[in-house]
Amino acid sequence: MSALLDLDGVGVSIGRLALLEGISLTVERGQVLGLVGESGSGKSLTAMAAMGLLPLIGGRVTQGSVRFDGQDMAAMTEAQRRALRGGRIGFVTQNPMTALDPVQRIGEQVDVVSRLHLGLDRKAARARTLDLLTQLRIPEAAVVAEAWPHQLSGGMKQRIVIAMALAGDPDLIIADEPTTALDVTVQAQIIQILGNLVREKGVALLLITHDMGVVAQVCDRVAVLYAGRLAEEGPVRPLFAAPAHPYTAALIGCIPQDGMAKGSLTGIPGAVPSARAFPPGCRFHPRCARASDLCRSAPPPITPQGDGRVACHHPGAAR
Repeated sequence: MSALLDLDGVGVSIGRLALLEGISLTVERGQVLGLVGESGSGKSLTAMAAMGLLPLIGGRVTQGSVRFDGQDMAAMTEAQRRALRGGRIGFVTQNPMTALDPVQRIGEQVDVVSRLHLGLDRKAARARTLDLLTQLRIPEAAVVAEAWPHQLSGGMKQRIVIAMALAGDPDLIIADEPTTALDVTVQAQIIQILGNLVREKGVALLLITHDMGVVAQVCDRVAVLYAGRLAEEGPVRPLFAAPAHPYTAALIGCIPQDGMAKGSLTGIPGAVPSARAFPPGCRFHPRCARASDLCRSAPPPITPQGDGRVACHHPGAAR
């Protein structure tokens, strides 16, 4: 069975600036793929490429292909891509505070998705909205549907954004940092809701996050991006147990653990380089304790590693 979403060697540029290079990812039905990395690694750009939204920011796919359910997105008309977005592809945005229209009631904003993509009339669309709000454990759904966005908490707004993503009956949900603006308790609730959707409805989920703890909790596979390139990809449990790329190991080392001694939490020195100043060779080498002359001069190829892949000249070296 072919992947629902398939990115094959995708490169993305804005103007003359190359931001992504050689990104290959697949998301199967009923699977959660975590896409991780620090800010500036290319996670959101990858999502925009998957949804055909790059023209909105002056971007374009310069190499490779993006296929959804076997169809080449580049060969589609904009009308065809627009029909997919909100319909077969649902999107949960990064900031629920700004995702909702402040001058429309909550119910109207969810209703319009099923009216547009499923062809429901007003009554049927509202019934679907109330059912979705109830499924998302929103108490007094009818009352909330009549509320204005400013009357709701951040966690409640994020549930509304998830309801909007579900209203078109999607096969794939792309969630871009869906818990960033929320407190820890609400984060856990939102992650549980997204995980339940995959198990109960069989949808595919591309979960974009910088939080490796969230990945460990809900994802089946994880892809690690760094400075616009794939660093490592594979099943979550083996990858967490024995990360092959030093960047992956460093990200996992940033996760607080029970019983950890005070001051023992590690960090990653330096920062993700700007696309205007990507270093030669492996882009992680200025921050890497394993770096050799080869790392500084030649980009590492992507090679098989167990049931996954890694782009490193010295994979699995002692940390």
